[in-house]
Amino acid sequence: MQVDLNADMGESFGPWKMGDDAALLGTVTSASIACGAHAGDPDVMASTMRIALENGVGIGSHPGFADIQGFGRRRIDMPLASLQNSIRCQVGASLGMARSLGATVRHIKLHGALGNMTSEDEDMARGCYEAALSTHPDAIIMVLAATAQERAARSLGAAFACEIFADRAYNADATLVDRRKPGAVIHEAELAGKRMVEMVKAQAIITEDGTRIETPIDSICCHGDTPEAVDIAASVRRTLEAEGITVKAFDGRRA
Repeated sequence: MQVDLNADMGESFGPWKMGDDAALLGTVTSASIACGAHAGDPDVMASTMRIALENGVGIGSHPGFADIQGFGRRRIDMPLASLQNSIRCQVGASLGMARSLGATVRHIKLHGALGNMTSEDEDMARGCYEAALSTHPDAIIMVLAATAQERAARSLGAAFACEIFADRAYNADATLVDRRKPGAVIHEAELAGKRMVEMVKAQAIITEDGTRIETPIDSICCHGDTPEAVDIAASVRRTLEAEGITVKAFDGRRA
């Protein structure tokens, strides 16, 4: 049994710092790096990719809504064609920066509110993935497991990886509990490690009410912007490996 451990990162901006990317890159096996729309800037993207490359960590493009002030976590109603063009620009920026460093972008993962909306709306997810793949046809799409994102990736015949979250609670439909609700974000590192072992072994998402949603689990995410991110990632990796579960970058699967 094996699983990837990923983190969202590259979300600092100029002199403003978000998270400890260098520390996380010593633990995770994949990194989803902001493209400058919801967070990040060209210098941050370059330095984060460089450290990922040095650590042998798989690099991913992490496009989101163009919403720096809201950190990409505000739902935005916009024409699909405009959203698709934004995604093409963001993925293109990732590809260009990676190429300049001798690195490769392996996967694409939607950020924040965009990720949440596409986990509920298959047509929207398909449109976003079509835009991403038109720019990077060889990308593996990282999807929120057992949601509309996965159905969209399967319908396109795209390579995909099913992701669950170490630091977030789940609703009964496999979507994430709203961050504004108590208990939505998990801050206890040891608890995060234990629940990830349970889910990976069960190959199921275990929701707040105890519901088990069977699903392949290819990757586990730790949000890089939480204060406990480094401790949570270390706890998850340590606990998985103690149970004989190999932690390595995913290969991607197809429908």
